[in-house]
Amino acid sequence: MTDQPPRRRMVKPPTGGLDSGRSKPARLKTAKGRTSSQQAWLERQINDPFAAEARALGYRSRAAFKLSEIDDRLKLIRRGSKIVDLGCAPGGWVQIAQQRGAGKVVGIDLLPVEPLPPADLIQMDFTDPAAGPLLIERLGGEPDLVLSDMAPNTVGHRETDHLRIVGLIEMAADFAIQVLKPGGAFVAKAFQGGETAAVIAELKQHFAKVQNIKPKASRQDSSEVFLVATGFKGR
Repeated sequence: MTDQPPRRRMVKPPTGGLDSGRSKPARLKTAKGRTSSQQAWLERQINDPFAAEARALGYRSRAAFKLSEIDDRLKLIRRGSKIVDLGCAPGGWVQIAQQRGAGKVVGIDLLPVEPLPPADLIQMDFTDPAAGPLLIERLGGEPDLVLSDMAPNTVGHRETDHLRIVGLIEMAADFAIQVLKPGGAFVAKAFQGGETAAVIAELKQHFAKVQNIKPKASRQDSSEVFLVATGFKGR
């Protein structure tokens, strides 16, 4: 599943010494028919430089910049790479993978995703036991990189929602360990303060290096981080 809707803000520095010289964040003229949280999200979206740049570049989500930054640092996407994208909607990560030379990309999500040829996008629940084998069949072999931007539907109960998040990370990590090519890598969305110690310990047994990365495109007031494991040792 995808990120929560984009949430970033930008404050423009003052152009003069007076309050009148400051650029005020844009606000929506009407909140009719919207909840306060929807209104806040839309205002953040309007004032979000990453969202604006994503629109300008034709990316389907600002999450594209998160993967771009991680790849700039670690060079995970190589020309001809085979990549699996778990929770691929709306397709921002698929776009980046293909732009950077991936040879084959297969994505899966509960939600329908508009085609991004030549990527193979599957509408299906990753937790379905048939999903893993289908992904590898469509990919045509072991992936070089497994990406996971999955997040569960929340129920509003913090502990329950947290357990669901950790459960998806564990499933994605287990899948990566089962299918990756030696030397491959795994990237998964996680959250600071989350109960991911067991997942990290498991990954350290199978990968040369495991680290948390918070891209600039992740809002500073968000606990979102990305768990990145590189140098898969093989099974």
